[in-house]
Amino acid sequence: MREKKEEKQAEPLPVYESHPPGWLPKLHASADVGYPGFHPPRPRQDEDVLTTATIKDGLPYKLPVSVEYFSYNKMINEKFQNAPDTMGLLEGIMNEIFVRRADRIPPIPASTFKIPTRVTLNDAKRQAWFADLANPDVPLHKLGKSVPHGAKGHDLLDLLHSNNVAIPRAVWFLRVFGANETAGLRNKPNYVPTQYSIDMAILVTTYLRKQISEITLPSAPRPGLNIKQTFKGVLAEADSREKWISRFSYCLQLLRTFYAEDLVDHRTFLIWLVHQMVTCNLAQAGFIIRLVDEYLDDILASRALTRPLSEAFLMKLSEIRSSCATDILKDTDYLLKTNLQRVCLALPDSLVSPKLWNTYSPLLESVILENTIKPAADRHIQKNIRDLRYIISERFLDIKTRNEAMLFKGQIAEGSARLGNAVSCVKLLNSISSDTIMSSVVYFDQDTSAQTDFKDKLDLLLTWSVTPLQYGDHRPLAAVTLIKIWRDRACDRASRRDVATPSEFLQDQLFDWLDSSEVSEEKSNVRSIAVLFGKLVKYEIFSYSSYIQRLIARAETGLSSAEEPCSRHRSFLCWIPLYKADASLVNQRKVTLYGVRARRTPEEKTEREIRKEIRGVLPSLFEGTPDPIWTSASAVLEHCPILFSANRFEQVRTFRQWLIPHFQNCLRVKMEHAILFKAYLVTIELLAATKCFHSLLDLTIAMLEHTRGADSMNGLIGTFHRYATIWNCMDVMPIIVNALDSAHRNWKARGVPSHPLLTLLVKFDNRRYLSEEARKHLVADLEAFTLALQPRVQNPEPVPAVLPQILLLAGDPNPNAPSILANGLWMKYRASTDWGWKVWDNTVASLRQVPTMTLEAEARSACALRYGSFLWKVDQHLPNGLDGDILAWFTGPGRAELAGLSVEVWDVLKTVLLYLAVHGGVKTTTVLTGVVYPAWQMGGSGNVPEQQLAAANSLCCDMLLNEEGRVGDMPPTNLFEVQYIQTNRQSVFCEPNFSALVASIPALISLENNKDIPDQLRSDSTSLRGKLCHDPGFRQGAYRDLDIIRHAFENSPYLADQSADLCKREIAGLKVILHDANDETNIYDWPEVTSLLSPWKIAATTIQMQLQVKQLGRALSQESTVDIASANLNRLTTILFQHTKTAEEAYYVAEMARGADVFVAAKFINSGLQCMNDILTQHNSDAVNVDYLLRVGELLRILVHVSLPFRDTPAVTPAIEPPVQEAFVKTIHSHFKALSGQQTNVEESSHWMTSLTVLSRLLQFILSFKCGWTPKSKDTAHDITKLIFDLMLRCACEDYLDLCLYPILLDTLLVVLDEIPNEMKANYDPYHYYPNTTLEELSPDIPPEYRKQIAALLVDLPSRTVVTDLVNSYRDTDGKMVYGSPVINKPWEWIENLGEPPSSDPKDEEREVVKNSGSISLDHFGTRHTGESIKHTGAEGYWKTEGMVRGFEDGLTESVFIRDWRETRMNHETDLSPEILARLKPGLDAEALAAAEKSGATAKNSPSSSIVSRSSTSQYQHSPALSRQSSSTIEIIDVDNMPTNASTTKPIRDTGKRKASLASLSDDEIEIIEGPVVPRAGTSSKKQKSNKAPHIASKTKSKKR
Repeated sequence: MREKKEEKQAEPLPVYESHPPGWLPKLHASADVGYPGFHPPRPRQDEDVLTTATIKDGLPYKLPVSVEYFSYNKMINEKFQNAPDTMGLLEGIMNEIFVRRADRIPPIPASTFKIPTRVTLNDAKRQAWFADLANPDVPLHKLGKSVPHGAKGHDLLDLLHSNNVAIPRAVWFLRVFGANETAGLRNKPNYVPTQYSIDMAILVTTYLRKQISEITLPSAPRPGLNIKQTFKGVLAEADSREKWISRFSYCLQLLRTFYAEDLVDHRTFLIWLVHQMVTCNLAQAGFIIRLVDEYLDDILASRALTRPLSEAFLMKLSEIRSSCATDILKDTDYLLKTNLQRVCLALPDSLVSPKLWNTYSPLLESVILENTIKPAADRHIQKNIRDLRYIISERFLDIKTRNEAMLFKGQIAEGSARLGNAVSCVKLLNSISSDTIMSSVVYFDQDTSAQTDFKDKLDLLLTWSVTPLQYGDHRPLAAVTLIKIWRDRACDRASRRDVATPSEFLQDQLFDWLDSSEVSEEKSNVRSIAVLFGKLVKYEIFSYSSYIQRLIARAETGLSSAEEPCSRHRSFLCWIPLYKADASLVNQRKVTLYGVRARRTPEEKTEREIRKEIRGVLPSLFEGTPDPIWTSASAVLEHCPILFSANRFEQVRTFRQWLIPHFQNCLRVKMEHAILFKAYLVTIELLAATKCFHSLLDLTIAMLEHTRGADSMNGLIGTFHRYATIWNCMDVMPIIVNALDSAHRNWKARGVPSHPLLTLLVKFDNRRYLSEEARKHLVADLEAFTLALQPRVQNPEPVPAVLPQILLLAGDPNPNAPSILANGLWMKYRASTDWGWKVWDNTVASLRQVPTMTLEAEARSACALRYGSFLWKVDQHLPNGLDGDILAWFTGPGRAELAGLSVEVWDVLKTVLLYLAVHGGVKTTTVLTGVVYPAWQMGGSGNVPEQQLAAANSLCCDMLLNEEGRVGDMPPTNLFEVQYIQTNRQSVFCEPNFSALVASIPALISLENNKDIPDQLRSDSTSLRGKLCHDPGFRQGAYRDLDIIRHAFENSPYLADQSADLCKREIAGLKVILHDANDETNIYDWPEVTSLLSPWKIAATTIQMQLQVKQLGRALSQESTVDIASANLNRLTTILFQHTKTAEEAYYVAEMARGADVFVAAKFINSGLQCMNDILTQHNSDAVNVDYLLRVGELLRILVHVSLPFRDTPAVTPAIEPPVQEAFVKTIHSHFKALSGQQTNVEESSHWMTSLTVLSRLLQFILSFKCGWTPKSKDTAHDITKLIFDLMLRCACEDYLDLCLYPILLDTLLVVLDEIPNEMKANYDPYHYYPNTTLEELSPDIPPEYRKQIAALLVDLPSRTVVTDLVNSYRDTDGKMVYGSPVINKPWEWIENLGEPPSSDPKDEEREVVKNSGSISLDHFGTRHTGESIKHTGAEGYWKTEGMVRGFEDGLTESVFIRDWRETRMNHETDLSPEILARLKPGLDAEALAAAEKSGATAKNSPSSSIVSRSSTSQYQHSPALSRQSSSTIEIIDVDNMPTNASTTKPIRDTGKRKASLASLSDDEIEIIEGPVVPRAGTSSKKQKSNKAPHIASKTKSKKR
C-alpha cells in the first residue's frame, strides 16, 4: 500500500500552459499571429526563453533575406518624378482597383416576392387560420403563403373583431386581401392603384355609419295621442353598450392605421366625416366630434371641407343650447367650441361666408371669443395662451370685417361730401328761429387756410338767402349776420397774429359770387340780392366803391343804361342801396349808370312819385288831415304801386332820407299820439312789405320812447313779437332789450306798469342780455303784479258753479256793464285760483242762451261783443290771463259741449273768440287746439257735426289765413286788429305748436276722404288745407324741421286705411306741403332733376319718396291693389334709376327708398339689377371702360342703401327673381371673361383693377340675397368661379400684385362657392365647384401667405404619403441624373416584409447575402452591393463583449465616437448593485437580487482570468501597435464599493456619463457623482471584483465635490 502511495507521489505534475480565453478572437482570420493582448501566444518560443544574452542584448533574429534592409521607396519616388503623368498613372491604378472590385461584387438578385394567394378553406380550417392570425406567437411568415377566401365587406371586419385580431396583423391580412382583389386589374390601362383605397374607405365608412346609426334618440310625444312609448337604445343596457363600444373602438383603431398608410382614401373618408357631422343627431355628435377632433388637422387643409364642418359645429352648438341636455353634453359642447376656435386660427377663410354669418354671427362671436384654455401656473405658458387668444381675436375681427363687407353692412358713405355738407348746412340754416343764438351758430370753420371749403359754404349761404326755393324774409339778414360774425372773429384773430385781415379775401369772394353765380343771374332774384348786399354794404363787409372800381377796371360792358347788351352788374349797381354814401361815391354811381352828362336820373323822378304815394296814405303826417281807415295791409299797398315796383336803392333812400326823419320829427314836436300811432301802423306795413327792417326797427324804438297809451304799447309789443325772428337774425336783440327795459322803467316810474311789456322783456332777454340785478328787478315786478291781481289768503272765497250775473249781461245795454261785472267778480273771487275757469264756463253757458234770447243777427253780434269785452276785462284781472283756463275747458268738459252747439251758438262763440284773439285774451294755439284740431280729428276718424266742422274751418281761416279786416262789428275790423292776429299766429308755426298743426293735416286729409261728410265741407277743407300749406309761415316752419312732417305722415292713425283714394290724397297732401304742386293725378312722377340735385329740396323730396314707397308696399300686400301698385312701382323705380347719374343722386335716391318693406325693397332691387344689367349689356365688354361701370356702381349704392335695413334680419331678406339673377350673372360672367383675356399695360392697369372691383362687388351684392338657382345659372356661376380663380392667381403674382384687389377677388370667389347650391345627399361632393388645379401649377412668385390661402381652395388635398416628393429617375448616357414621373402610390401592392424563416445552413449567415424578397423591389432604389458588411450589433450583450475585446486592443482601431457610444451603454440589471436596483424598482427584493447575482457570478466569468493590472502589463515590451498604454500606475477606483456618509440619502442621478480613457486620466479629472453609493460587504475600495471584465472598473466617471 505504501509503495503504491510512493508511486503515485512520484508521478510528475503537468506543467501549466497558458491558454487564451475562448471569447478572445484571433488577430488574423488565417495567419497564426496570436491573440490581442495575450502574451505569449505560443509557449516555449525563443522569445520566451530567458538567458543572460537575451536579457542583456535582447533576442537577436537572423535576417532571412537581404531585403529586410532594402527599401523601394527611393526608386518609386524617382519613377514618379520622371514620369510624365504621375497623377494619371495613380488614377489609372485606382480605377483598375475599383473596376476589379466592382466585377467581384455580385448583382442584386431578382425580386422573389409573391403575393400570398387565396385558398378556399372549410369552416374549421378557416376558423383555425383566423385563430392563428389572432395568436401573436404564430409568426406571419407561416401564414403568409396563402390566405383564406370567403368573407367580404362588413362580415370580414366583424370576423376580425370577433377573433380579436391585433391591429397590425389585421392590417396585414386586409392588405393581402386587397392585393388579391386588385390583382386582376393591374394590367388594365385605366388601372388606378389607389382606387381600392376609395372602395375600402366606403367600406369602412359604411361600417362606421351602420354602428353610429344604432345610436338613436326617443321621438317626441305627439300631442293628443295617448300612446305609451318605450325606448330601447343600444347604449342603454350594459351588455349591448360594451359590445357596441368594443366593435366601434376596434374599427377606429383599424381606421387609424388604414388612414396613416393610405389604405383608405383620405378625401373620401374626410368628406364622409364632414357629412356625418352635418346630418347626425346630438347623441351621435358626441362620438363624431371626437372623430373629427382626431382628423381635424387634415380637414383644415381644405376649405371645401372646413366650411360645411364649421356650419355643422355652429348648428350643433345651437341645438345644444336650445335643448334640455346642456349639462349632459358639456364635453361635446367643449369640443365643438375648441374645434371651432382651431378653425378660426388655422383657416379663417372657412368662416368667411355671408350665409353663415347671417345665421350664426352672434353664436360664432361668443364661441370664438370665449376663453376655453385653462390658465397655467407657468408664466411662459400663460403668456403663450394670451398671445394665442390675441391671434384668435384678431382673426375673428378680420372674419367679421370681411363678412359684413360682403353683406354691405354698416353706414354707407355719401357719394359726395360736398353735397352732404351742403344738405347739412341747409338744415342748419333753416333751423334758425327767434330762439337761436346767432353767435353760437357754427357755420364757417375758423380755419381760414381751407379757402375752398369757405368758398363753397359762402356760395351756399348767399344762394340760400336769395333762392325762391327757401322760405322766410329773415334769410338775407341771417346770412349777413353770420358773415359779419365770421369777419369780426377773423379780423380779431388776424390782429392778434399780426397778419392781413380777410377783408380783401371776403370782397373777392362776394364779387365772384355776383359775377358767376347762376342764382344771381336770374332777374327775379335781384330784389333779394339787393337786400342781401345792401346789408353787407351797410356793415362794410362789401365795398360798393371797390365793386364799381373793379368793374370799371376790367372794362365791364353793359353797365350804362345806354349800352346793350345789359350786364348783370347793371342791375346790382342800380338796386344795391347805399346807407352811408358820400357825394363822390354817389356821383361815381351816377356816372357809371347814366353817363357823365346825365343831370337828372330816373331814380329822382321815381323818388318824387314814391313820396307822393306815401303822402297819400299818410296825410296826417304831412297835410294834417285824418288818415283813411285801413282794414288791411293789402289796401295800403294798393295805393303805393310805384313804391313796390321801385328798386331797392330808391326805396331805402326814400325811407332813410325822407320818411323816417320826418316821422321822428313828428314825434319830437309831440303830435297827437293817436294820429301818430295810426300812421305808425301804416308805416310799418310799408317798411315790412319793402323789407326795410332796419328802418322799421328804428321807427319802432322811437315810438317806444314816446308812447303813452296802453293800446299803442300793445301795438308796439305786437310788432316786436311779429318780427322776432327778423330781430334775432339782425343780431339786434340786445338793442331791443335795452329799449324795452328803458320803457319798462319809465312806465313803472309813471306808476302804470305794463304787464305785456314786462312779459316781452323777460322773453326777449332769456337770461342773455340784462344784468343779473336788472333781471332780479324784473322778477320782483312780476311777483308784485301777480300778488296785486291774485293775493294769497288762507281761506279764499269759493266760486259758485253758477254765476247768474253773467247770464244777465246779455240783456244789459250799458257799455260799461262788462267792465263793472268783471271788476265785481275780481273783487269778490280774486283770491281763488279757479274763478277764471268758472267765469268762462258760465259765459259759454250764457252764450248758448243768446240765440233763444234774441233772433236778430245784429243783436246776437252785439251781445257776443259784449261778452267778448267782459272776458277781455276778466283777462286783465288774471295774473296769467284767461287763455290757460279756456284751453283747460276746451280739452276737458268743453269737448262734449262743443259737439252739441247749434249754428247760431257757433256764430256767437266765434265772434267772442275772435274778439279775444284781437285783444290778446286768447291765443291762436288755444283756439286751434281746443276747437279746430278736435273737429278735424272727429271728421277723420268718423262723423262730426256739420256745424262744428264748419265753425272750426272758419276759425282756422280767420286765425291763420285771413289778412283782411271786416266791415261791421265782427273782428277784425281795422288794421290794428289784423296785425294783432298776424302777431298771434306766429307762435303756431313754431315749436311745440307746429307739430300739433302738422299732426292734424293727416286728419284733415282723411276727413276729405270721408264720404259721410257733405261735399261742400270736404271741398272747403281741401281748399283750406291747400291755402294753409302754401302759407309762407307754414312753409318756413315745415322746412325748419322736416322730420316733423315725416313723423306726422308716417305715424298718423288717420291714414291707416289703405284705400287707393286715401293713399293718393295722402301723397298729394305731402307734395302740397313740401312743394308747390296741387296736381293729384301724377303723384308718382319723378321730381325735376334740378330739385333733386339742389340741396334745397332734396331732403323734402326724400320724405315724399319714402312715403310713396311705403304706400306702395302696403298696396302690394293687398290683392285688390297689387296690380296697380306694382305698375306704379315699376314706373317709379324705372324713372328713378334712369335719372340717377352721379354719386350725389345715388346717395339721396337711396335715402328716399330706404325704409320700404320687403316687397317694395325686393322690387327696387330687382328693378335696379335689371337697369344695371341693361347698362352692362349695352357696352362693349371687350374694352376696359370705367365710366359705365362707375355709373353701375352708383346704382349699386342705391340698392345697398335700400337693402341695409334688412341685413340684420335675414328672415325677411328680399328675394331676387330667378330670371333677373340668371341674366345678371350671365352678364357679369361675360365681363369677367372679357377682363380675364385682356393684357393691360401700366396705364390701363388701374382701369382694369377698378373694373374687376366693381364687378366683384356687384356679384357679392346679388349673392347676398335669396336666389332661385336654375341649372343654367349654376353652370354660369361655376364658370365664374374658374374665371375669378384665374384672375385671383393673376393678381397674386408679382407683375399684377394688388393688395386691395386680391382680397376682393378671394372673398368673391368664396361667396360664389358657398352660394351655389350643393345638396347634402349621399353622393355629396363639397369639391364640386372648387378649382381643379394642382399646387405645382401655381406660380412661384405668389407670396407665401397668398399661396397658403389658394392651396386651401384646391381640390387635391395636401399629399403626405410615403411617395411624397419621390420621382422616378435614371442616368443618361452622359451620366447625368434625369428626373422622370412621380412615384405612384401603391398601398395595396406594397405588403409588409414578414422576413423569412431562419436558415439551417450557417454559411448563409456568414456570406451576408442580400435578398430581394420585399414587395417593393430593390431595383426601384438603385440598390447595389458595396463589398462591405455591417457588423450585427443586435445580439444581447454585444456591447459588453465588444468592450472586453477592445480592452485587449490599442486605441487606434476604434473611433472616439464609437467608443463613447459603447462605453456609455450600460445594462442596469447586471451593472448595478441589487440595492440600487431595489431602490430604482420598488417592486423587487434586494436580497433576492443579491442571491441571483452571486449564483450567476461563475457563469459570467471567463474560463481563465484575463484581468491584468494595467501596472503589470506596462512591464512587458509591446510592439509599436500595442504601445497605447502609459507606463504610469493608475489606481482603479471602484465607485460602487466606496463608503458613503450623508450623500447616501440624495437622489440618484443619471449614470450614463461620458467615459474617458483611463490612460489619459489624471487625478484632477476624477469626478465623483452625487448619489447613493452602497458599500458592499467584504470588498475593498482598492480591490477589483473578479467577476467584472477589465473595462468595467473604468466605466463610472465620478465628479469632484
